[in-house]
Amino acid sequence: MIQISPDNIADRFMRYVQIDTQSDPTSSAHPTTEKQKDLGKLLLKELYGMGITDASTDQFGYVYATIPSNSDKKNIPVICFCAHVDTAPDCSGTHVKPILHRYYDGNDIVLPDDTSQVLRMTDSPYLKNHLNSGVITTSGTTLLGADDKSGVAAIMEAALFFIQNPAVKHGDIKILFTPDEEVGQGTAKVDMQKLGAQFGYTLDGGEAGSLEDETFSADGAVIIINGVITHPGYAKDKLVNALKVAGAVLDALPKTAWGPETTEKREGFVHPTSVNGIAEKATIQFIVRDFTLAGLQQHHQRLKKIAEETVAKFPGAVLEYAVQEQYRNMKEILDVNPHVV
Repeated sequence: MIQISPDNIADRFMRYVQIDTQSDPTSSAHPTTEKQKDLGKLLLKELYGMGITDASTDQFGYVYATIPSNSDKKNIPVICFCAHVDTAPDCSGTHVKPILHRYYDGNDIVLPDDTSQVLRMTDSPYLKNHLNSGVITTSGTTLLGADDKSGVAAIMEAALFFIQNPAVKHGDIKILFTPDEEVGQGTAKVDMQKLGAQFGYTLDGGEAGSLEDETFSADGAVIIINGVITHPGYAKDKLVNALKVAGAVLDALPKTAWGPETTEKREGFVHPTSVNGIAEKATIQFIVRDFTLAGLQQHHQRLKKIAEETVAKFPGAVLEYAVQEQYRNMKEILDVNPHVV
């Protein structure tokens, strides 16, 4: 039997992370950035190269593929393995330079392109699990993109394993690579009929060996503040600066609670992710998370109330509040289908 090689999967991963696939939360296009398709096109070529003929991509940047059943058994459930190709908008994904530290000895890892960036075991205790084994980092000025190109690499290497080892019997296996997960649009344009799977597993976790059967339910929230603009030379008692109002809204948020930096485990949170605008109009983007839909609604009500009360202190300013559904806790479905876990 041909085994999966750690060196091969590391090489595959480092090849993928060098392709810039950063998504854009301000875009309404699908995908939000065209460059996400660059990795999708490479994956499609590699799937064909493995001998997988049922593989395709679409205008939205999704990649679909099928490893056909090689079993004589009938009625085997069709399962899907899924990962996302995009990387987070929080940090650059351009010109990623991955570095393989082949034998990690526990000492600090200083990233060469920004020596202020140091990986220390005291800060990241999980590094203890990788003593005397390989660790891959960025060079210090970009994201690495392990979220979720590690999942992409794992699925691709597993696909090659199944193709090279026909003695390992299985039903139809579907592969799905999605864009825009980092901006809450990962399934916005997925064609479930084309995918044709009964159950799916997403490779997008944390520590090796972990299995998650519950997640936050997630929304995006957008606060738009429309100010009153006039020439600054004649602005007294007329001008209402939307940027200042936005700053006041952010300042009104709780300082010691309700944010991801002050919550843990099953506590929900509200997290501002970006502020954009000019004096006339400002926009604040939030992510809103809770394990229950009721909790999610309570967060929206509280955030909207804080914003309304703050904006009311600036006569003439107008508030808009919009909610964008992102994803829901999978626990509700898994409770009905426990055999999936």
